[in-house]
Amino acid sequence: MTRQYRIASVPADGIGPEVIEAGLEVLDAVASKIGDLKLVIDRYEWGSNWYRKHGVFMPPDALAWLRTADAIYFGAVGDPNIPDHVSLWGLRLQICQGLDQYANVRPTRFLPGVTSPLRNVNAGELDWVIVRENSEGEYAGQGGRTHRGLPEEVATEVAIFTRRGVERIMRTAFDIARSRPRKHLTVVTKSNAQRHGMVFWDEIAALVSHDYKDVTWDKELVDAMTMRMVLRPRTIDTVVATNLHADILSDLAAALAGSLGIAPTGNIDPERRNPSMFEPIHGSAFDITGKGIANPVASFWTAAMMLEHLGEKPAADLLMKAVEQVCKAGILSPDLGGKATTKEVTQAVVEAVRGMNA
Repeated sequence: MTRQYRIASVPADGIGPEVIEAGLEVLDAVASKIGDLKLVIDRYEWGSNWYRKHGVFMPPDALAWLRTADAIYFGAVGDPNIPDHVSLWGLRLQICQGLDQYANVRPTRFLPGVTSPLRNVNAGELDWVIVRENSEGEYAGQGGRTHRGLPEEVATEVAIFTRRGVERIMRTAFDIARSRPRKHLTVVTKSNAQRHGMVFWDEIAALVSHDYKDVTWDKELVDAMTMRMVLRPRTIDTVVATNLHADILSDLAAALAGSLGIAPTGNIDPERRNPSMFEPIHGSAFDITGKGIANPVASFWTAAMMLEHLGEKPAADLLMKAVEQVCKAGILSPDLGGKATTKEVTQAVVEAVRGMNA
């Protein structure tokens, strides 16, 4: 019996359309290889071009359309001619917050053939999952500006932490840590300086930990965590942090693994009330848009995360094995020190998928 899933494709801006199209090509190869897997793609051309025509980044009923999907495959949002805070709040955050995708999950590990800037760290010694609170915190959108243009102008950005919001992301992180071999979680805050919201995080982490006796955990201040990631990567497994802190740490993690061009993300609703959204973290990268050199590996890894979330782990494993095979063979894009184009990497992965045992 064929298993069918509806995927909402939102390529959006910059290199987004290039890498999402590459990802869809690889997904089609995976579905064909599996045989009883069918992916129906709904294409939505929302983003900065839509904004220029309509004054909004997506139509008023966009979330209703997205709710008809089993998952969302998202490219990148951002345009050099539109302020970043306008584009981000107009599309990506509207989807994440509107569908309450409160867990942003970012795995990081070495891929074969990809060189890390870290010295004396081997494959298997950097294998992390960073869990980012994705619905409130520093990106809650609370605050404002008064007395604009005057010497006494004031701007406030209020971080919002709710007991419900912190507890649910903490439980998600503990669940992920429990599912991994090391069963270890690091809770990252800045509670020495931020004595209200961050102490609140620490307290809830301690309370939630009582329900996870099989998971060891420790705490780290965010500035110390950046040093630990570079100097003691072997001590890290699963990490949970606020919207802002994890946003920064996960970019560092991707760089330490070799490139932002390989890093995937899932914006997850762990309770599965709404479709989750999967995206590469590299952004719209307008400086290389249209040059044919964008690294599609992040979109492939993202697609594998999406397949696993849909319950298609054999398909996800097949895809990642193909990606690893291609990287190990040295078929790499320029950001990884190679010379392969987007199309060449994509075709290599498609051929690798076709040549594997399903």
